[in-house]
Amino acid sequence: MTGQAVEIVAVTGLADEQVSHPVTIAANDAYTARLHTSLETARPLWLRFQESGVCTGHQNYAWAEGIVARLMPQGAELLVVEVGDAASGEPRMLVPLMRRPALGHRVIEWLSCGVCDYSAPLLADARPWTTQSALAAWAAVRSVLPPADRFQITGIPREINGVANPLALLAETRDSLQTTFGLAIDGDPDTVLKRLCKPSFVKEFGKDWRRLERLGDVELVEAGTPAEVERIFGELVRMRLSRFRELGRFDLLTQEKVVDFYRNAAVRGLSDGAVRLFGLRVAEALIAVQYLLIHQGTVHALLIAMDQSVVPNVSPGLAIMGRLISWAREQDFGYFDLSVGNQSYKANMGAKGSVLVELCHGFTMRGNAASTAIKFRDWTEVFVRSKPRLLKAAQGTMRGLRRLRGGR
Repeated sequence: MTGQAVEIVAVTGLADEQVSHPVTIAANDAYTARLHTSLETARPLWLRFQESGVCTGHQNYAWAEGIVARLMPQGAELLVVEVGDAASGEPRMLVPLMRRPALGHRVIEWLSCGVCDYSAPLLADARPWTTQSALAAWAAVRSVLPPADRFQITGIPREINGVANPLALLAETRDSLQTTFGLAIDGDPDTVLKRLCKPSFVKEFGKDWRRLERLGDVELVEAGTPAEVERIFGELVRMRLSRFRELGRFDLLTQEKVVDFYRNAAVRGLSDGAVRLFGLRVAEALIAVQYLLIHQGTVHALLIAMDQSVVPNVSPGLAIMGRLISWAREQDFGYFDLSVGNQSYKANMGAKGSVLVELCHGFTMRGNAASTAIKFRDWTEVFVRSKPRLLKAAQGTMRGLRRLRGGR
């Protein structure tokens, strides 16, 4: 990335530091690039693209603002690149990144910090991208980034609301180990499950719902006040951590700053509607909680938690998920995103899967070594998960270690 460093020197006088003010440069014949190192300078264009352009709920400005305020690690730098048309000067794309120190080297990542399922730029409109235009736009992005040892951008969807994702068109990308699932929904809300989901899921959902009704009134409740957010989200954290301890799995909600991020985003969602929090209540007991992101006709199902002990012969998670699909259709949403993960219930519901891609490679010896280590770690995880006995043993070991550390 030496050439990039030289170009930044020529434009700003800074080599290995953040650009203090956004400066537009002619990166190539097709595109210009402008580097923002604060959200505030990018805010007007960000909100415009969010409102009238193409993006996912994971790139909502308020969501990004929470990441910057609460989750960026010490020493990390915000890098939001604005890409414009070189001929007209018209803005075409925003790419939210960050650079952070990592074990003796520096890595450029997506602005996610673990709370964004998808790495997708904000596009000005739905005009199609080609491999050629994506390569030229990415060259423009690269031209204003500060030096780093490697890129590590994961969770890249192939499309953004039906538009080809420029990042997914790059030659350097490769298929990842992650798959995302979703369900296009339309028509009558009362029959949406029967029409669009697999008969086996519809049958199981109906059976579970009748079992719940025999225990008392069943109600889908939405948090509508800060106090209700606090109560329902508190139940989500309790249920989720209990479940993950049983499975011997790590969860980000063990980190208080992550809990604060999600809680504050849910409170903010009370005014802008971008985050919705639901619980499934039977009689007086909450048996499941679902945390949703809402954007441009899409419902993103993020965090889900359930208390199996209340109704051991019912799947509370599938019950709330099925009810929320009907709710989403009642609100005239057109797509229900079941998020990333190969859990069997998603395919059983009839959701369609799509493999995400990633852009992970080094530029220096340290960067290449780190990238190789990460690939080996990912391969090891896949191997362990493919061997039930080995996975069970690993989970038992993790549960034991967490008990030694105080039950976390």
